[in-house]
Amino acid sequence: MPLIVCISDTHLRHNFDVPPGDILIHAGDVTSKGTIHNNEIDTFLQWFSSLPHKHKIFIAGNHDFVFEKNPREAALYIPDDVIYLQDSEVTVEGLRIYGSPWQPLFHHWAFNLPRGTPIRQKWKLIPKGIDVLITHGPPLGILDHTLDHYDRMGSHVGCRDLRERVRYVKPRLHVFGHIHCGAGLETVDGTTFINASICDERYVPNNRPITTFLDPLVPEVTDDQG
Repeated sequence: MPLIVCISDTHLRHNFDVPPGDILIHAGDVTSKGTIHNNEIDTFLQWFSSLPHKHKIFIAGNHDFVFEKNPREAALYIPDDVIYLQDSEVTVEGLRIYGSPWQPLFHHWAFNLPRGTPIRQKWKLIPKGIDVLITHGPPLGILDHTLDHYDRMGSHVGCRDLRERVRYVKPRLHVFGHIHCGAGLETVDGTTFINASICDERYVPNNRPITTFLDPLVPEVTDDQG
């Protein structure tokens, strides 16, 4: 049974301990404002690749402009032992894992789409039968609350259309970040949701990585011989 280590929103603040595990998942915002003209993506990938986990998987987030603006050039930086997902999937340790970097429109950041039809088209690409879903942003109402000016729980800002797709696809694990103060774990309708944000609202890496075991499903064997 593989142990999955979940992190997100590290923003180049790498001065925290990453626990051991079989699969390391990073749910985006790997840089501060990563473009092809700075070395932020290279800095992240050197650190990420150096970690001892057998499988290292990441997606981009709204700070990671290079993967939206210069995807071919960005791909040249990715080491052989690191897997990048962008509306795509991979199977490791018997688990089907799908990753997507999009989130509802917010100012002029990367991988932003208007709520409704534009972002819904991206979520329709998420296939049924996956075990793990990685998105940068959260679904509506789950670990997606902001803080008000007095550091109390404010609004829920997750994506309604993502929530609906998750209800349809029913992944066993959904890993995301984006909303730093929503960090934590919650199980709803058979899906474990993890907001794996490492940085808090002040971009200090005060949140710990979250780990979970996930057993690959064994296909049912039927006796067709009567």
